[in-house]
Amino acid sequence: MPPCAESRPCRARRRRRQANRARIALRGFLVGIIGVLALTACATKGYVNKRVDAQAAAQTAALDSERTARMQADEANKAAIASLRSDLQNLRTEFGAKITEVGGGYNFVAPVYFAHGSATLREEEGQSVDRFASVVNRYYQGAIITVRGHSDRSEERGSRIVLSRRRATAVRDRLVAHGLETSLTRAVGVGSAEEIVPGAVRSQPDALLNRRVNFVIETRGTAEPR
Repeated sequence: MPPCAESRPCRARRRRRQANRARIALRGFLVGIIGVLALTACATKGYVNKRVDAQAAAQTAALDSERTARMQADEANKAAIASLRSDLQNLRTEFGAKITEVGGGYNFVAPVYFAHGSATLREEEGQSVDRFASVVNRYYQGAIITVRGHSDRSEERGSRIVLSRRRATAVRDRLVAHGLETSLTRAVGVGSAEEIVPGAVRSQPDALLNRRVNFVIETRGTAEPR
């Protein structure tokens, strides 16, 4: 008989064994590939999840920061307005100032008065000017300030405008000396055209009210009086 290695049954069995070994090897290879792919997918998914989580955390932190900044700004504005109200009330109480809204700004009438025929700012009147300057420096930086001078009708007709402008200039110079910008501080004279007490002149009662200056804040600053 021929040897088993040469018989057909032996060759068939050998081929079956080789085929089985090949299938087992292929199965192992495929299992390995699937495992690698699964690990890669898990790693990729983990990376994506971490990136999404990091982006969400960054967005949350940014929103929290913005919210905190907005709350702080609101509190600062409330504090500034409260402080302004207090300072304006002090002007009213200490100096009898009157504050009214006019157009896009505010008109301050403070007790800054002048002797008949004079444009000299007296020291007691200067204290009111100094307090007004501190309010402007604190709350209305960059605002346009107009100082308006007035006279009574008994002062020389031809010089009323000139005299009232000199009074406004004296006050403006003091404001500038306290830090207001020269380019934003103007002095104008209106003569006797805007009397508070019509016809009151010289030493008559309330005539001093006609020889005055008032201040107009023409551009609103960082806070508004209430």
